[in-house]
Amino acid sequence: MKKLLIAAAAVAALTAGAAHAGDFTYNLDVTSDYVFRGVSQTNAKPAVQGGIDYAKGLFYAGTWASTVDFANGYELDLYAGVRPVVGKTSFDFGVLTYQYGESGVNTTELKAAVSHPLGKGTIGAAYFHNVDYGSTFYYEVNASYPITEKLSVSGAAGEQDLSGIKYSTGNIGLTYAISPTWSLDARYSDTNLPEIALLKTAKPRVSVTLKTTF
Repeated sequence: MKKLLIAAAAVAALTAGAAHAGDFTYNLDVTSDYVFRGVSQTNAKPAVQGGIDYAKGLFYAGTWASTVDFANGYELDLYAGVRPVVGKTSFDFGVLTYQYGESGVNTTELKAAVSHPLGKGTIGAAYFHNVDYGSTFYYEVNASYPITEKLSVSGAAGEQDLSGIKYSTGNIGLTYAISPTWSLDARYSDTNLPEIALLKTAKPRVSVTLKTTF
């Protein structure tokens, strides 16, 4: 936790001077359970999370951190890429590195994603390829739709392949815009992994997240 706070403070100090240019955005949230691709990263415990994003034209970069229940107790992500738009279709090509303070756990992925308007909502797909383990990848289809001006529904269905060990995962949830900068998300997620003792973190679960962006 101490290293997580130090890293977040360092990034904030480096970017604070340029924030007034309008290219930076910040986010902070607290969640009842940090779920990643259907698996709890906090052993069904709450997590504190936050990040900083920079965008200029097609280019974007950012960092995001969260408490976790393994490795050294924190996750620090760094990412960058480009988001070209062709007609009404948006693309996202980038690289993400996940850092946990242990060399055997740290890893990097390449990302390719696309989204397109569908009525009032959007539909999309994404593919992530792990550069450290060539036969490890994840892909999903996703969609979102506004129910009212403040309430929207979204979900995704994906497949994770861990060097030949495969499982399916999915989630669906509701997001309520409390204000222009605050939102509340309630989400159900599940996998088809067997509910044995070592995989209790992959059982069906509901997580609630309060998030602010500024």
